[in-house]
Amino acid sequence: MTSWHRPRLTAALLLSALSLPALTAPALAQEAPAPQGGTAGGTAGTAAGKAAVRQEIEEIIITGTIAFRNRTSDPNPVLAYDLEYFQRFEPVSVGEMLKRVPGVTFTSDVLEYDAVQMRGLPAGYTQVLINGRTAPGGEADRSFFVDRIPAELVERVEIVRAPRADQPSEGVAGTLNVITKDSARFAGGFAKIGGLINDDGKIRPSAAVAYADTLRSGDTSYWVALNYQGRRNPKEKVTDFYDGDFEEFTGRELQSDTRDGVDISANGELTTTLGGGSLRLFGLVVDTDRDEDETSLTYEGDSPAALELDEVEIQRERIGQRTYALGAEATLPLGAGDLGLAAGWSGFREDTTAETDEGDTVAEAGLVERETLDTDDDEVTGTVSYRFGPEGFRTKLGVDLLHKKRDNAERTFEIDGGDVEEETPPGAIYTIKETRIDPYARLSLDLTDRVMLDLGARYEMTDREVDSDGEDGSHDSKNLNPSAHLRYNPTASDHFLLSVARTVRRPDYDLLAPYRQEEEPADDDELIGNPSLANEMAWGIDVGYERQIGRRGIFGVNVFYRDVTDVIELVNTGEEAEAGGSVYQARNIGDGETWGVEADLSLPLDFAGLPDTGVFANYTWLDSSITDPFTGEDRRFNNQPRHVYNVGFIQTLPSWDVSFGASLSGRSGAEESSLDETIDLRYGQELEAFIEKRFAERFVLRLTGTNLLNRKKKEDFRFFDGDSVAEMLEARRTGDVDEAEKEREESGALFQVTLRAAF
Repeated sequence: MTSWHRPRLTAALLLSALSLPALTAPALAQEAPAPQGGTAGGTAGTAAGKAAVRQEIEEIIITGTIAFRNRTSDPNPVLAYDLEYFQRFEPVSVGEMLKRVPGVTFTSDVLEYDAVQMRGLPAGYTQVLINGRTAPGGEADRSFFVDRIPAELVERVEIVRAPRADQPSEGVAGTLNVITKDSARFAGGFAKIGGLINDDGKIRPSAAVAYADTLRSGDTSYWVALNYQGRRNPKEKVTDFYDGDFEEFTGRELQSDTRDGVDISANGELTTTLGGGSLRLFGLVVDTDRDEDETSLTYEGDSPAALELDEVEIQRERIGQRTYALGAEATLPLGAGDLGLAAGWSGFREDTTAETDEGDTVAEAGLVERETLDTDDDEVTGTVSYRFGPEGFRTKLGVDLLHKKRDNAERTFEIDGGDVEEETPPGAIYTIKETRIDPYARLSLDLTDRVMLDLGARYEMTDREVDSDGEDGSHDSKNLNPSAHLRYNPTASDHFLLSVARTVRRPDYDLLAPYRQEEEPADDDELIGNPSLANEMAWGIDVGYERQIGRRGIFGVNVFYRDVTDVIELVNTGEEAEAGGSVYQARNIGDGETWGVEADLSLPLDFAGLPDTGVFANYTWLDSSITDPFTGEDRRFNNQPRHVYNVGFIQTLPSWDVSFGASLSGRSGAEESSLDETIDLRYGQELEAFIEKRFAERFVLRLTGTNLLNRKKKEDFRFFDGDSVAEMLEARRTGDVDEAEKEREESGALFQVTLRAAF
């Protein structure tokens, strides 16, 4: 059975589970143990999730109360958002949740929210953790597609702007920590059934069921959840072609692109007392099967009114991806302190097949190419820590361990009249192993009853081995990453934060494999991977102020700066390629810096006599500077917008048990520069709205609408011709644009109907 047919069977089993009789035993409220974490992760939870009383599920699912951003007491800058902050807009994935938080952008297609970019930097500069642990993904830049994590599994998301010593150091732009639901926070159960309705009327179902309870002994609690989510995104794209710099119209491409698939996920957790401490066992699995089908019709002509069909290309991509996580955490009293132990395994699997048909017409199109991708990525982690000392003078010593193995196999088959010829690029099959030992020390001091100081250092030691196409290489690195966080609370409502921390970004996988790629970066050139690449390093500073407004409102502003060194760039080795060009290799030679201001407001209008009205807004201004590796010119980081904003409101009508609201988000344009092309990228505004009705005490019916303004993605491409890097750079220097394209993409509105019930 192929991977893209499995969801049909699994979906039937999941929907059958929803028909089981509801469990009705009430759960006993109790104090929740503080969340633990470890990575290589350090502490997963923040004060937002500590010492929380278990909530009955109906208090969360069936509620007319408006949820606002959490206020944390962490010494480092952390923004925390419970799922209830996003729930009324019915986000399908973590990606759809994050588009509402400050400084987060995506450069995905319309209605796609996959590779998160914090502060506008490329996705590889953002670290994604699940419960405080690194999450392996399929991307070569080590980024993780957050649209693969269903929102139903999430308790809250944390935006860690600068890490402590007991947290991983890899978030140069910041860290996203996704905390999944657990039994220590919830009591009771819920069920959900709904459907996504596209602009063309096609429907994809969704269903979920979850339950949390405490066993009779009273010292053991558990949580189990299942989720089925159908997803579909039909897009239309129009591309106009020109000779020169948009001077002479030469043709048009009409493309229909439909992404259709299913996400099936489950997570479970068990917490119990152990020797005066606690033990937590948890697991997570997400199975994604997706079909992507594109049909492109290319026309030639000297004007849009005089076009003739030139060729047809049909692409079929069948994607199967699975993410796994298993872990155990224990906290035990030992002597004058607490011993923390954690171990876990995370895995990522991908098997994808892509086929391309070509022909003069759709009917005549035949198979010409097949590509396969198989990726296995496993991480085994462990943590040992010891925390001791009196309140106000706490010390934490620990070590995080990680062993990673990543196997990547890409194969290309050229097909001519039924004859198949394998043309696997050299080195497309590689294995990378990384072993990390990260000891750390952290000291938390209460200098006064209003001033908190958190000092620490993390020493990351990495041993990396790379094997590719019969060639291998190795590299050892040692990085000392100190951090200091000062928190000053002049009043109960005002907080000032100052943070200084050193962070790292690890090299892309495909730049490490020591193989020789032909026709890269230009036709006559060659590119060699470099197993000896060192980590990019960054010193960062954050200065923030936060004020609590009334009982639930928050206003915050943060100024940040990052100085990035050892940026990885392609350089000319001086060796001549076989085709006459040059040989290039990735090396650590660049520097860059980025800075900006982030402001957010989350506020009920109690002061205006409107306690049932909540308003939300955030605005981020961004700038940066980096030297282009090819032109030598100063420019911004690729695809970094000047500003990002979100604004919205929620209105509750208690007498009618009705709520409604809307959210508007947008961003400025951005630019991307590579060797032979430049891209101007722009997005329209995105409008969302919802209305819900609560009834029969335990039910809520909700209708949401997304992309109500039919947001468009617009890209202008300029291409510079040449057989070598030197020729292309000369064309760029003189402004000699060979060809240009205007691409416009849209998807239409998306509606969702959801019925939730608590039991």
